[in-house]
Amino acid sequence: MENKNVIIAKDEDGKEVEYEILFEFYDEENKKNYVGYTDNKTDDFDNILVYASIFDPTGKDKTLYPIETDEEWDVIETIFSKLPDIKNGEK
Repeated sequence: MENKNVIIAKDEDGKEVEYEILFEFYDEENKKNYVGYTDNKTDDFDNILVYASIFDPTGKDKTLYPIETDEEWDVIETIFSKLPDIKNGEK
């Protein structure tokens, strides 16, 4: 994690991209920290693309790890559903 509002990560092409952090949280049930983020690009339907990963909040390990289970995705989707509508600029 770079600073509180931005994260720098490599995209699928290996290019460094700056992402805006939308949320961070710790899930007590599975003992993992999650981060939701966006590069504010949109899909074919004009929806802003958002991503989520597992991360180390201490910053010692700067790797973003994939979310691998349906249960974890359910938790992430619940968090995303509570966010303001970023498509309409209500961040």
